[in-house]
Amino acid sequence: MTGPTALPTPRVCSPFPGHHSEGPRWDGAGDELLWVDILKGHVHIAGVGADGHLGPVRTFDVGRHVGAVTPAAAGGYVAAAATGFVHIDESGALTELAAPEAGRTDVRMNDGVCDPQGRFWAGVMAYDEAPGAGRLYRLGLDGECTLVLDGLTIPNGMGWSPDGTTMYLADSGAGVIYAFDFDAATGGLSGRRVLVGAAPPGVPDGLTVDRGGDLWVAFWDGAAVRRYDPHGVLVSVVPVPADRPTSCAFGDVGGAVLFVSTSQSGLSAAALARQPEAGHLLRVEGLGTRGLPCTPYAGPVRNSTPGLLG
Repeated sequence: MTGPTALPTPRVCSPFPGHHSEGPRWDGAGDELLWVDILKGHVHIAGVGADGHLGPVRTFDVGRHVGAVTPAAAGGYVAAAATGFVHIDESGALTELAAPEAGRTDVRMNDGVCDPQGRFWAGVMAYDEAPGAGRLYRLGLDGECTLVLDGLTIPNGMGWSPDGTTMYLADSGAGVIYAFDFDAATGGLSGRRVLVGAAPPGVPDGLTVDRGGDLWVAFWDGAAVRRYDPHGVLVSVVPVPADRPTSCAFGDVGGAVLFVSTSQSGLSAAALARQPEAGHLLRVEGLGTRGLPCTPYAGPVRNSTPGLLG
């Protein structure tokens, strides 16, 4: 029996490194890549040049930790930031949409993405990564925010099967990837099972699903993106020249390029010296598959309380 196939190595495509770059999303309407620098509170947006590099980069400083961002169908962007969800207009002005963990300073929003219907899902984790403190929220098409799951640790990458009947969720704290039966009409989850069990080195972080239904998963402290089939079988491995890849997304022309975000967070000076790519966005081509643009948030982006989250 042969092992998983090794795939091409990514190359740097961002003009500068972030401290904790995360959550790349390809905006098909704008032909742009979105990503965040969680601990700096920055949302970055950039097109792709003829040489494959990102730029020029537009940056919004949301003034607090930001776990994820997605385009909004009504214009601008929606971010999972601090203890809830905010809308960012094209001028950078913020409007609070929901703050399900308002008043807490021990937790923050983490990774998030929209389902095929345009609901925005995002996790909450404790700063001390306490087991069981993680939660998963859903910002609905009516603007209502609903607690969907609790008892998680570090809810992270999410994605859906091409037919929309299965949702995937990585819990980095437990080191596993779950699969759920997904009700497209209601956004309900059922039938939780472990699709990929703990598989060191590293733990599953952000993920994306390609058009064929395979999962591409960034492994934090694993220096790799791993490709799994819908049954959880490891198919191939993309080596990453940074210890802490955080997430990935397909984009660029035809969705054939895999963009990979990486982090410098927690690395020693010696570790950073041997991996200058850490913190950068990387791109890898020639994978033989394609992905889809992210789904924009399709709910309302205004309410009566503008301003930053408290």
